[in-house]
Amino acid sequence: MWLTIFIIIFIAYSILGWTLFFRQPYFLYRPVREVLYDPGDIDLIFEKVVLKTDDGLKLAAWYVPAEKACSTVLMCHANGGNMGHYLDTVNIFNEMGLNCLIFDYRGYGSSQDRPTEKGTYLDARAAWDWLTQKKNIAPQDIIVFGRSLGASIASHLAAEVDPKTLVMESAFTSYVDIGKKFYPYLPVRLFAMYNYNTTEHLSRVNCPVLFIHSRHDEMIPFEFSLRLYDAAKEPKQLLEIFGCHNDGFLFSGDTYRQGWKQWIEFVDENRGRQKSNIHLV
Repeated sequence: MWLTIFIIIFIAYSILGWTLFFRQPYFLYRPVREVLYDPGDIDLIFEKVVLKTDDGLKLAAWYVPAEKACSTVLMCHANGGNMGHYLDTVNIFNEMGLNCLIFDYRGYGSSQDRPTEKGTYLDARAAWDWLTQKKNIAPQDIIVFGRSLGASIASHLAAEVDPKTLVMESAFTSYVDIGKKFYPYLPVRLFAMYNYNTTEHLSRVNCPVLFIHSRHDEMIPFEFSLRLYDAAKEPKQLLEIFGCHNDGFLFSGDTYRQGWKQWIEFVDENRGRQKSNIHLV
C-alpha cells in the first residue's frame, strides 16, 4: 500500500515538474501582439521608431520627447503585455520633464521573432545604440530604467555601458530565486532554462543605482531589492513605495515622483562635484 502511494506521488510530482519545465517560456514571457494604444491617445507627441538589433531583427519603439528635458529614460518594461500597456509610466516621465524611449522586446507587440534571454539583452542594447548614435544623446544624459523582468535586463545593459544612472523597480535577484519562491518543492536550479542573474549584473555596474520597491508586492518580495541594494556599489538608494506589483508606481503617487526627482537631483549634484574635483586637480 505504501509503495503504491509512493509511486502515485512520484508520478504526479514528475508530471508537474516536467510540465513546469517545458512551460517556462510561457510563464516568463507574457507578450501581447496587438497594440491598442499609443502615446498620441494620451495627447503626447511621439516618434515611431524601428530599432535594429545586432542579430538582424526589427523592434518597435516610441520616442516621447519632453519640453526642456534634462535627461532621457531608456525604459525596459515588464514581462507582460507590450509597450502600449505602460503609457501611464511614460506619461509620468513626460510630466517630470524626461524624454522617454520605450521599446518592445522581440516577440512583443509588432517586434519580430520570439523572446529569449540573450535576445532581450540585445534588444535593450539596440535601444541604447539608437539613443546614442541616431539621437546623439550623451551616455551621461541617459537613465536606464527597468521594471520587474525589465529591471534585470536594464542592469545587464548598465553593466555594459556607462549611463547617468540605473533605476530598478520591483527587481528580483535572479530567475532561479523567483522559481524557488513560487515552487519551493521543486529542484528549480537543476531545471531552470534562464538565468537573469540580476545580482551578478549589478556586480559590474559602476553608475549610481536607485532601487524602487513596495513591501506589499505580491509577486516579487521586497527582500529581493534589499539583497540587491546590499550587492550594489555606492552611490545607491532604496525608495520604498506602497501598493501591489503592477500598480505601486500609481498607488504611491507623489512619493514615486518625488523619489525620482530627488534621485536625479542627487546624481546631478554628485556628478557636478566630481567634475569640480577633476577640474581642480
